[in-house]
Amino acid sequence: MAVKDPTAVERANLLNMAKLSIKGLIESALSFGRTLDSDYPPLQQFFVVMEHCLKHGLKVRKSFLSYNKTIWGPLELVEKLYPEAEEIAASVRDLPGLKTPLGRARAWLRLALMQKKMADYLRCLIIQRDLLSEFYEYHALMMEEEGAVIVGLLVGLNVIDANLCVKGEDLDSQVGVIDFSVYLKSDDDIGGKERNVQIAAILDQKNYVEELNRQLNSTVSSLHARVDSLEKSNTKLIEELAIAKNNIIKLQEENHQLRSENTLILMKTQHHLEATKVDVEAELQTYKHSRQGLDEMYNEARRQLREESQLRQDMENELVVQVSMKHEIELAMKLLEKDIHEKQDTLIGLRQQLDEVKAINMEMYQKLQVSEDAMKEKNEIIGRLEDKTNQINAAMKQLEQSDKDLLTQTRTIAMSFVKCASNEAQHQYKLVKDISF
Repeated sequence: MAVKDPTAVERANLLNMAKLSIKGLIESALSFGRTLDSDYPPLQQFFVVMEHCLKHGLKVRKSFLSYNKTIWGPLELVEKLYPEAEEIAASVRDLPGLKTPLGRARAWLRLALMQKKMADYLRCLIIQRDLLSEFYEYHALMMEEEGAVIVGLLVGLNVIDANLCVKGEDLDSQVGVIDFSVYLKSDDDIGGKERNVQIAAILDQKNYVEELNRQLNSTVSSLHARVDSLEKSNTKLIEELAIAKNNIIKLQEENHQLRSENTLILMKTQHHLEATKVDVEAELQTYKHSRQGLDEMYNEARRQLREESQLRQDMENELVVQVSMKHEIELAMKLLEKDIHEKQDTLIGLRQQLDEVKAINMEMYQKLQVSEDAMKEKNEIIGRLEDKTNQINAAMKQLEQSDKDLLTQTRTIAMSFVKCASNEAQHQYKLVKDISF
């Protein structure tokens, strides 16, 4: 026989317990009257089973004092995924009697059941498995298919009306132990299959009616909003119609007034037209007489205009020449200024170079003076050394006249001393040469 995975066995057992707990809770609630309170035993067992299901495969999270393993972390994540869960999370945090995360999780489950939103909340949670992996192991119930099955079973709890008092209840210290005796079958349960079928049919009808009621409520709310908008638009149209009627009456009065004014103006213009016609005929006669003189004046003015236009053209040409000469002069001035600035810059650079050369000459002269003084000192030392060698030579000559043994010893000593002195003199001479160079 193949060895089964222990985690798979645990998931199967928890799934079966969840099925039994949810089924027993629904059946007992229908027979009891559907409105449940906190002391109802099947409801307490349901919360214990859900707590075990949520704890399966939960990772141990380290804290400052100890290791922490609680289901409040993933439940607290629901408010980020489902905005309607923010209210329930805030209510749980504001409860004064809760001190542990486990107590907050138990209160959260009770409030979610009262809202009939537990299945919706947990569905949003199991969909985001990448976020659940921070809290659960890969083999946990919430990470596998059993979690989705339990969420589907929780939808049936919407037929139950629960009235739970969370405030004042000691949820921190409750011991979550599953009572298996509740789920053991008896003879009465075996003979009640027909009743279960009837209950299932009633539940299906109730779910259908609730869903239909939700759709009708949504349509009624949309119709109410549409009626309100139509009433508002109707009142606006009535007001605009009244304003338009008033404007039409005013425009009719203005039209009548304008027509009367138009008839008066027409009569005045006819009288004025007859008077002006006589004046125009007289002016026409005078115009014919004065036209000949106007033609002569026009020819003279035309000739003067040509002369003045020619003179103006000459002046404009001369002005263009003057402007071009001015631009050339300005360009030559700019080039001259630029050349002057460049020469000034080169002159400043040459002065700086001259100052640097003077400073270098002064420094070289000072170094030459120092080297000459050192040369004089070295010459004096060499003279002293030569005097010493002469003295040593004289002493050697005197010692040659003494005993032969002493002569040989003194000769070797003198030669070694002379070599040392000559080496020292050569070394001093080299130093003088180096300093002079």
